[in-house]
Amino acid sequence: MTVDRYELALAILGVVALLAAWLPSYIARRPVSLPVLLLVVGTVVFALPLGLHVPDPRNHVEGVERISELAVIVSLMGAGLKLDRPFSLRGWSNTWRMLGIAMPVTIVLTAVLGATVGGLAAVSALLLGAVLAPTDPVLASDVQVGEPTLEDEPAPDAENEVRFTLTSEGGLNDALAFPFVYAAIRIADGGWSPDAWLVVWIGWDVFARLLIALVVGLAVGALLVVVAFRPPGRLHALADTRQGFVALAATLLAYGFTELAQGYGFLAVFVAAVVLRSSERGHEFHAQLHSFSHQIESLLIVALLLVFGGALVGGVLDGLTVGGVVLAVALVVVVRPLSGMVALIGSGLTVIERTAISFFGIRGFGSVYYVAYALGAATFPAAEEVWAVVGLTLVLSVVVHGVTATPVMRLVDRTLRRRELRRGVER
Repeated sequence: MTVDRYELALAILGVVALLAAWLPSYIARRPVSLPVLLLVVGTVVFALPLGLHVPDPRNHVEGVERISELAVIVSLMGAGLKLDRPFSLRGWSNTWRMLGIAMPVTIVLTAVLGATVGGLAAVSALLLGAVLAPTDPVLASDVQVGEPTLEDEPAPDAENEVRFTLTSEGGLNDALAFPFVYAAIRIADGGWSPDAWLVVWIGWDVFARLLIALVVGLAVGALLVVVAFRPPGRLHALADTRQGFVALAATLLAYGFTELAQGYGFLAVFVAAVVLRSSERGHEFHAQLHSFSHQIESLLIVALLLVFGGALVGGVLDGLTVGGVVLAVALVVVVRPLSGMVALIGSGLTVIERTAISFFGIRGFGSVYYVAYALGAATFPAAEEVWAVVGLTLVLSVVVHGVTATPVMRLVDRTLRRRELRRGVER
């Protein structure tokens, strides 16, 4: 009897999705994360002689770009919807530090190491720095804030500074990496003059595209607030329908219109989510929206990690060199922690808070999207090595951060609770 590979793949996906729904409650207090287990399962499944087509992202760049793009935008909507803290320059000050200092420092250090240790051409090293700079909102749920709280006065520890900073940073830096990816693409295309850098890159790729994303995100968010909570005339409030799939509609609206206007859709999605969350904070519709978004995100994570496990079997790491291995390890355990600690100097956070924020710069499918996008848009030297370093970095991040997230965040939470208790006694 011949086994249909497509039907077999569906059956395996169903089994793994069921496990993904059950396992979190079992491993919640153990030093292991669901992404680690899913990655192992994906690698084992594709290594077995089941006749499955072994995926190779190097040969399916457009498909990899699209599926990782969808996972990122759904995750960005979920991240924005679960933030309880209102937007403000001062209240988000540590987020600005991570975006304005840690991220550029990470890009520069990674690019320098890519050119020196990794032996990459300058343009490929710049691309590597750009695609590995953003932290990942898809795989970082263990260190982010939890579900949105609907009380008028949330508990003080419901959204501590570590979790809030990691969540808001992950929501914003995916978009802010795009100008640097475009810089690498434009250099790879060649023939650039100083005027082109000033007008095309700074004027268009940096300012105009970000402004378009901000305007569209604000507009879509404001529109959603009106139709959800305050519709004109006798129109029925969308929130009364209790349809959580509105979160997916909001995601696609913000992303689609921004991309059509040639802005950065990642930023627009997160901004729209934050604007929507800022209205009627105690309404249960926020929990419904987040729940639906989280379920879609979880399903996409299952599929992506299975496929990525297959990519490891399919040879995505074949282009690795000794320098590439050193570079990937350095990014996870040196570059990101160092840049984060520098960015948070003078922040007023405790040592353990600064260390946790700096260490948990989780890398993931945002980087996969960017490298697929860039390699589909231009030709880069040593593209296979770039793929390999990104792949190894993702594996290291999934394993290292997955194993340490639970014990470290429990330590952070306990430390912060003890500090709050001491403050209460002193008062």
